Amino acid sequence: MEFLDLPPMLGAAGRVRLPGSKSISNRTLLLAALAEGETDIRDLLASDDVERMLDALRALGVAWSREGASDNYRVRGAGGAFPVKQADLFLGNAGTAFRPLTAALALSGGEYRLSGVPRMHERPIGDLVDGLRQLGADIAYTGNAGFPPLHIRPAAIRPGGVVRVRGDVSSQFLTALLMALPLTGVETTIEVVGELISKPYIAITLALMSRFGVAVRREGWERFVVPGGARYRSPGTIFVEGDASSASYFLALGAIGGGPVRVEGVGRDSIQGDVRFAEALAQMGAVIEMGDNWIEAKASASGLKGITLDCNHIPDAAMTLATTALFAQGPTTLSNIASWRVKETDRIAAMAKELRKLGVEVEEGGDYIRVTPAKVLSSLPEGIDTYDDHRIAMCFSLAAFGTALRINDPKCVGKTFPDYFERLASVTQAVPVIAIDGPSASGKGTVAARVAAALGWHYLDSGALYRLTALAARRAGVAWDDEPGVAAIAAKLDVVFEGESIRLAGEEVGEAIRTEEMGTGASKVAALPAVRQALLFRQRLFRRAPGLVGDGRDMGSVVFPDAKTKVFLTASVEIRADRRYKQLIGKGIGATIQPILQDLRERDERDSQRSVAPLRQSEDAELLDTSALTIEEAVARVLGWAKSTS
Repeated sequence: MEFLDLPPMLGAAGRVRLPGSKSISNRTLLLAALAEGETDIRDLLASDDVERMLDALRALGVAWSREGASDNYRVRGAGGAFPVKQADLFLGNAGTAFRPLTAALALSGGEYRLSGVPRMHERPIGDLVDGLRQLGADIAYTGNAGFPPLHIRPAAIRPGGVVRVRGDVSSQFLTALLMALPLTGVETTIEVVGELISKPYIAITLALMSRFGVAVRREGWERFVVPGGARYRSPGTIFVEGDASSASYFLALGAIGGGPVRVEGVGRDSIQGDVRFAEALAQMGAVIEMGDNWIEAKASASGLKGITLDCNHIPDAAMTLATTALFAQGPTTLSNIASWRVKETDRIAAMAKELRKLGVEVEEGGDYIRVTPAKVLSSLPEGIDTYDDHRIAMCFSLAAFGTALRINDPKCVGKTFPDYFERLASVTQAVPVIAIDGPSASGKGTVAARVAAALGWHYLDSGALYRLTALAARRAGVAWDDEPGVAAIAAKLDVVFEGESIRLAGEEVGEAIRTEEMGTGASKVAALPAVRQALLFRQRLFRRAPGLVGDGRDMGSVVFPDAKTKVFLTASVEIRADRRYKQLIGKGIGATIQPILQDLRERDERDSQRSVAPLRQSEDAELLDTSALTIEEAVARVLGWAKSTS
């Protein structure tokens, strides 16, 4: 499984231009396809969901073109129902494409098959189908009743009268009916049964329909009247707002990480309900400023506090509050979020499970979640699972303010925000790292420890982890060349570092791992790819504020490739052998120079020739040959380089 390790963050500030709204993008595409005339769409979202809609429209006979390499599109409308009367459409996990197309196709007089990924076939659509059947639509389930895939056949549509649809499962059902009903040409009333959830998304639908010439009469949130004789007409050019749900992650960054962080592309005049996420942040204690096309958030002197909030007005953005709550004082309760259960995954269950991985107390119910933050966030090597859900991946990125974090399947953000993690890095400050690599006995450990002490930073002796793995394997009777066996030991290594103390399974082993035998063992187990993978995230967890100095063989190339200061520290093999000889003699251990020299040459060969993370100087690393330098001179050089890159 692919994963992305996020470094712990110290702060956040900057500006982000938002991608277009997914909800507005796919609604606009469908309305443009059904309208008379050509529509120029500006700032359309580039994402998986939108690609699904574009592919479907082309298959249904709607011509569209992309303006060069930009996010501007021209759609030639069909002026009514789709011209192609038979098609098989695969719509992935794009609910904003699947639900509206189901309604439009049911009223288009053709035969169509609609399918998606397995999760889409678990997302209910029965209430929409029931509403369409009231109009005479012929729709059959080809799998489980009430769920996709669907088979739509030509039918005698009976327009007019009243159509009833449930409003307490998904607002997309009502949106789909509203956008499709002008195809009948007859006045039709929709009555909502039960409370309508996610009202802001219906407001988006009504606003966009109006832009295309169809004004729906709304009677509260219970009745909607689509006028007779209504036809969609192109507005000429239409701009897609920035995605207010995506804005929530960056506004939360500003509130947690100091800020200010400004998002551009959405502001006080937005037609999206999720813009009110800013109000929720302000209620938690953030400082919010807003303009016509921008919103800015920063932390207040008093920090964030937990809140209790009915989230019906911000259904998607509310998810971001669940992870913002990790950095608030006191619990946060988010209610009226039953729609989370029928999204890309069961988001209430998924959020609760993944939050608990961070050591957080979570209570969940049918339509609520309650998060009580932990004093210190924990992080597990298995990482945060994302369930092929873009919003879970983006929400949990906020947890990196408390710990290094592994996000599994990070590419799922492509559904709405393909370059999200690059944008995240552009406005956040990661805990700094000085990475010092080099061959055995080059003095890198001594230099690294002294640099860390001079800066008041944490220190990682990565070699100690490999020595500990070798020792644990030896004690468990596992041969050092048994890759699966050693990797299993490395993954569950019970080790505690406290100052000069190193304990393995509760036993002090600081001296035991420094023997020549364990040095040889460390070199051998370090050449095993599975072992290096098992220890990778454990090493990254050492990265904590205010900074880290790490030494090893691949600190700068693999473990901390984003380190601002990278040093390759070396010395001639003869000098290194002499240093090791004097070190052993100083400890009262008998030694002769030739075996030490031979051992170092063998280690160098093994470390430089291994298949994974071989020992070599990175192109962006400073070379420091200590053959003729004192320790003090070497430390001064490293501190100088670190200062110049800070």
